[in-house]
Amino acid sequence: MGSTGLLHLICLVIALVSVSLVQAEDAYKYFTWTVTYGTLYPLASPQQVILINGQFPGPRLDLVTNENVILNLINKLDEPFLLTWNGIKQRKNSWQDGVLGTNCPIPPNSNYTYKFQAKDQIGTYTYFPSTQLHKAAGGFGALNVYHRSVIPIPYPNPDGDFTLLVGDWYKTNHKTLRQTLDSGKSLAFPDGLLINGQAHSTFTGNQGKTYMFRISNVGLSTSINFRIQGHTLKLVEVEGSHTVQNLYDSLDVHVGQSVAVLVTLNQPPKDCYIVASTRFTETPLTTTAVLHYANSFSSALGPVPAPPVDKYDFDWSMKQARTYRWNLTANAARPNPQGSFHYGKITPTKVIKLANSAPLINGKLRYAVNSVSYVNPDTPLKLADYFNIPGVFSVNLLQNSPSNGPGYIGTSVLQTSLHDFIEVIFQNNENTMQSWHLDGYDFWVIGYASFLYL
Repeated sequence: MGSTGLLHLICLVIALVSVSLVQAEDAYKYFTWTVTYGTLYPLASPQQVILINGQFPGPRLDLVTNENVILNLINKLDEPFLLTWNGIKQRKNSWQDGVLGTNCPIPPNSNYTYKFQAKDQIGTYTYFPSTQLHKAAGGFGALNVYHRSVIPIPYPNPDGDFTLLVGDWYKTNHKTLRQTLDSGKSLAFPDGLLINGQAHSTFTGNQGKTYMFRISNVGLSTSINFRIQGHTLKLVEVEGSHTVQNLYDSLDVHVGQSVAVLVTLNQPPKDCYIVASTRFTETPLTTTAVLHYANSFSSALGPVPAPPVDKYDFDWSMKQARTYRWNLTANAARPNPQGSFHYGKITPTKVIKLANSAPLINGKLRYAVNSVSYVNPDTPLKLADYFNIPGVFSVNLLQNSPSNGPGYIGTSVLQTSLHDFIEVIFQNNENTMQSWHLDGYDFWVIGYASFLYL
């Protein structure tokens, strides 16, 4: 072979290696979202809502494991706006998480480009506004991460996929609701429930087929119970973790929680009610949608399936949650079983007990953790930490366990170190259900019980 031919061969090999390297990089998806106000009729009366690209709820963000997202968000509201990606792990890029302290809100008529990766994740998630009570006006949407084709899932591929964003809803403008909270008062009872931003929805499937229903509670404060007339729900995933596949007649879904169930359309061809109703409320709110068999000529009939008997039965809900078990023999986003760590063999670096409360501070109702009611500083926490700016926050205000002292105001931060394993105990002394927003890291539930037994 001549020198010219050898040179061509070398060039060809280099070109093939270069192509392989390019193809090996995880895919990128690019989006441009514009946030505006609009007028819609979620509960039959006109009200201002927050739209993303003209949609309420916002666009469904469908990703595949390891895909990168480049999302340019343009804020056309009259006040700063910020989105958080609930459940997406932010590995060494916490400034993409979209909450105060790590992200600065996007000013009106400005934009910000989010950059994050669904690295080694699968599952059902949501995004929503994290400031100014914007969530009460919309701006939320579904975020689904699908498995790579080379990674098997522990159930046959469903014949279809439905996303249901369920939540309580107020007819009152979000700014008025915010003023109510700022004045030291609690919010009134919500006006209704919505499924995908509507009071009535229809989901169509074929008899004999199995469909995945991805159910997320996107409300402000109210737990819901979800059920489908004449059908059982096979739970297969809870926020990115495959579960042991138990069957349920209904599921409690709490604020911020997302679950995925498989439903087989095994009934005679007819329409069936999909029902969501509030839990632990004096006055139950109910909304219905329709599961429509494609070959059905019959409307949904009969009584709407009933919720659990006792609307205040926290134990029923807790007992159900205890039946959720990690499927440790199933793959997750990687080709190895879930549960790489065995809790009994881990020595926690520290144990933190966090108790929520609702004290009166300076004559005004506020909410606190371990007696500290958080106030956001003018300087973002991330900047203060990076540049070692003193006096912005304190790592000594919030103790590692509750105190019985009076509530007080402060900018408190809990300090940990990289690679720490932390045991966190959440203690709810109030007579209402509480939800905690945990983001950016891995969290494993290792146990829970009534406060009487802690």
